[in-house]
Amino acid sequence: MERIPEALLPALRARTWARLVRAAFLRGEFTLSSGRHSTYYIDKYRFETDPHLLRDIARLLARALPADVNRLVGPALGGVPLATAVALETGIPFAIVRPEAKDHGTARTVEGRLEAGDRAVVLEDVVTTGGQSLRAARVAEAAGARVSLILAVVDRHEGGREGIVNAGYRFDALYDITEWPIDNAPDGGRPG
Repeated sequence: MERIPEALLPALRARTWARLVRAAFLRGEFTLSSGRHSTYYIDKYRFETDPHLLRDIARLLARALPADVNRLVGPALGGVPLATAVALETGIPFAIVRPEAKDHGTARTVEGRLEAGDRAVVLEDVVTTGGQSLRAARVAEAAGARVSLILAVVDRHEGGREGIVNAGYRFDALYDITEWPIDNAPDGGRPG
């Protein structure tokens, strides 16, 4: 993996956040997957389907991985493009955790290899309550992996971090919605 020089990280991080906000930050009335209501929404598909933005997100996520990680875990659906991009950036293989076992083919909850003793990182797009991340981590551990970190692109700062940490996992995010000005939002404001 060709690492980004340390001196360039702050600029890459700021530029990537500005691009993510322009691409994916929406204002309105939304119901989140947690069932909560919000006046803003971060549309993960808008940043995960832009190859240039996804590449820069993958570069930043790759820099945040623990040195000993040997398996990435992408919860379906949003974690899969992230795991793919970070795998391409680092050469670390990944597994996909489905919401439930499919009823055909192999009937697995985990697709790809996830083996006993793997040192895994769960990659997530946007964390609100942390429920999907926790489920993926528990499935990975049931397969014998050791989850060393749950790593998100954006922490909405709505209890997800606390829930993940209280469940015994380390958590980190590239961006915390409460720490970053949303100057590029359509109305120029901060999330409500």
